[in-house]
Amino acid sequence: MRYPAWKYLLIIVVLIISTLYALPSLYPDEPAVQISGAKAGTTIDQSVLQKAEQILKTQNIESHDNSFSNNAALLRVSNTGTQLKAQDALRRGLGENYVVALNLAPTTPLWLQKIGAKPMKLGLDLRGGVHFLLEVDMDKAIAQRMDTSSNDLRRQFRDNNVKFNNIALNGNAITIQFADNVDRDNAMGFLRRNGNEYTQQALATDAGPTLRLVYTDARRQEIQSYAVNQNLTTLRNRINELGVAEAVVQTEGGNRIVVELPGVQDTAEAKRVLGRTANLEFRLVATQNEQYINPYTGKYNDQPLPAGTEVFAYQSLNSGKDILLQRSRILTGERVQNASFGLSQDSGGAEVNITLDSAGGKLMSDATRTSVGKRMAVLFVENKQKITYVADPTTGVQTEVRTPYTESVVINAATIQQVLGSQFRITGLSSPQEAAELSLMLRSGALAAPMYFVEERVVGPSLGQENIDKGILSTEVGFILVALWMIVFFRLFGLIANFALVFNLAMLLSVMSLIGASLTLQGIAGIVITIGMAVDANVLICERIREEMKWGASPKQAIVAGYDRAYNTIFDSNLTTLIVAFILFAIGSGPIKGFAVTLMIGIVCSMFTAITVTRAIVQIIYGKRRDLKKLSI
Repeated sequence: MRYPAWKYLLIIVVLIISTLYALPSLYPDEPAVQISGAKAGTTIDQSVLQKAEQILKTQNIESHDNSFSNNAALLRVSNTGTQLKAQDALRRGLGENYVVALNLAPTTPLWLQKIGAKPMKLGLDLRGGVHFLLEVDMDKAIAQRMDTSSNDLRRQFRDNNVKFNNIALNGNAITIQFADNVDRDNAMGFLRRNGNEYTQQALATDAGPTLRLVYTDARRQEIQSYAVNQNLTTLRNRINELGVAEAVVQTEGGNRIVVELPGVQDTAEAKRVLGRTANLEFRLVATQNEQYINPYTGKYNDQPLPAGTEVFAYQSLNSGKDILLQRSRILTGERVQNASFGLSQDSGGAEVNITLDSAGGKLMSDATRTSVGKRMAVLFVENKQKITYVADPTTGVQTEVRTPYTESVVINAATIQQVLGSQFRITGLSSPQEAAELSLMLRSGALAAPMYFVEERVVGPSLGQENIDKGILSTEVGFILVALWMIVFFRLFGLIANFALVFNLAMLLSVMSLIGASLTLQGIAGIVITIGMAVDANVLICERIREEMKWGASPKQAIVAGYDRAYNTIFDSNLTTLIVAFILFAIGSGPIKGFAVTLMIGIVCSMFTAITVTRAIVQIIYGKRRDLKKLSI
């Protein structure tokens, strides 16, 4: 009996690493409230933390071990009830410039954190997580599509020589004015021949013959369905960018989307990224900009605006500068195919590199071909909600009121030096964090319509604490019964197998912690199966050793032959199970994936512990005994 020294060294290294990275799972997280900026570039400093502590103090809410982390303040509280009270008090006291989110603060010792050891993530059914209910603004979806359709109609009429005087958007209807009835009839015929998506209404007004267009019911339903599905896809993409494992994103009713994020640490970032529309519009700066914007103050001078122009804030809402843009858009962020952020080689400031799809590249090329020397602006459009609290005059109870509004800001306005194509860059962003967030949202896709948070809460275990305790108890009972059975039937070899089983569980927990996998109740089922499969390998080895001894082999020969000849059987059985687990992971949904991940990790770990680790222990016990005549098996 000989065993290589490098295998002993490997086992010791794996044992130490597994123990260190499994230890954080023994330290539970505690409730906390996190304060971060409403925008990526907002800085959180000591004054914000002091103000938050003062707000909590006036409300008789105790916090402890308050700290800064990743440009966010974290205030720890004693329980979830206090956590909700603290969130409500801080929301009211800090205002709209800050996001106050529920969080879970780690209690892992600092020395473990320094080596990158983190507690294993628990799924929504074990630890809970964050539950968001978002509502898609259907009226805004229709209005946005109507705006696009009005611009398309103007272009189509001009390309096909359909005469008209004016096209205007009034609410959710397009009104087209004509010089006479003949022109109106020609336009109506053209629309019928090129897709009948409008309900047409001919009107006689003071301005002359008019045609009123509204979407048909079928078209409205199609737009609303597209808005929900596009937003659903975009949310999933953004969640993938955030790296959230086993998230639930699904529709609820006709216009709402449920998002459940298990194990999320930075809920404020998740809320900010998920909810922002973050759409871009590329427009030309109006030629009358210098006439209507005061050159000294940079402010709009309150004159009546020229037709087809709009005034927006420039750079930031606090800069006090305005800029006059043409109302018509060259293109929007929906045409963005890819986006990445970096630092400009010229100025050193943050920039976003944008790649458009083929249609977007053509629109940009056509627009800039005749606009070289003019300025083009990048308009950042964001739909938000203003939260106010209204007290009931009778009871005095305050009710939260959410008012939607749109915030539009020009983040860049540069002179067009040459004809642009599918690739260009946006500069003038305030910080690298803002550039990173903007590129993430553009890369993951534009929202087809604004969404508003109508509900946000921390979700408790969905199956109840009693069922969770039963799940953990089943693992413990299964482990104890298997351990007793192994000791009774295989004596010392059974005890060795039990040690390897504990080692296997430590390895499994550490691997899941390292890769960021979430443990769910289905994952616990995978652990229970892993326990059975791990000892199954040792059962095969022990039975093989017994057979070798019955056939006349010496104890040492039986050990060597038992491990060698049982290896192929163990490998084949584990490989087939591993293939099945991989298929479950590839085609399964969230809970099935959790089971499959745990099972795959457990199989790989059990192959190491059941064969390599137990063989090393057997070698230590029996390897150097010259007078060995029997085995405790």
